Amino acid sequence: MTTHYIDLSLLPDPEFSPTLLHSALFSKLHRVLVQLGTGEIGVSFPGLNPQKTHLGDTLRLHGPQPALERLQALPWLQGMRDHVLAGNVVPVPVGAAHRVVRRVQVHSSPDRLRRRQMRRHGYDEAEAQRRIPDGAARRLDLPYLNLQSSSTAQAFRLFFEHGPVQTVPSPGRFSAYGLSPLTTVPWF
Repeated sequence: MTTHYIDLSLLPDPEFSPTLLHSALFSKLHRVLVQLGTGEIGVSFPGLNPQKTHLGDTLRLHGPQPALERLQALPWLQGMRDHVLAGNVVPVPVGAAHRVVRRVQVHSSPDRLRRRQMRRHGYDEAEAQRRIPDGAARRLDLPYLNLQSSSTAQAFRLFFEHGPVQTVPSPGRFSAYGLSPLTTVPWF
């Protein structure tokens, strides 16, 4: 149950953009959530500006008090201390709303889709091009962070969608990104 939270606020830095700092912070969070492996900690972005697809300057971590305290006892923020102000573990305000924060994936690269078609179905390059033209690329108008896969070292965009505000929480587990298609986090 997500009864507590911690706010991690990005500090202004003349050398690094907020987007770069957010991506670095989120990468570190992902690694420590994989290490913990409990699925107890969720994330949200309370400064979200949906019109500008901007996540704001705060990453909020949600979870039970013991899970958040275990997380903060680890040295996972090492190297980010000059760029992030970490709040204390505090209770969620009474009467807070709830919402799902989930990952949205889109298969947007026609080249990648063509290679997959060629590999899986044995199409030659011309047939794959005919089946998947360049115009097949889909774009998302959602906020995202640029991350790098620790397993493949490939760069990718992690898109976030904050679902509609709900009055009733939906309990469950979170992914190693702190996201879930069904589990809610408090929203305030």
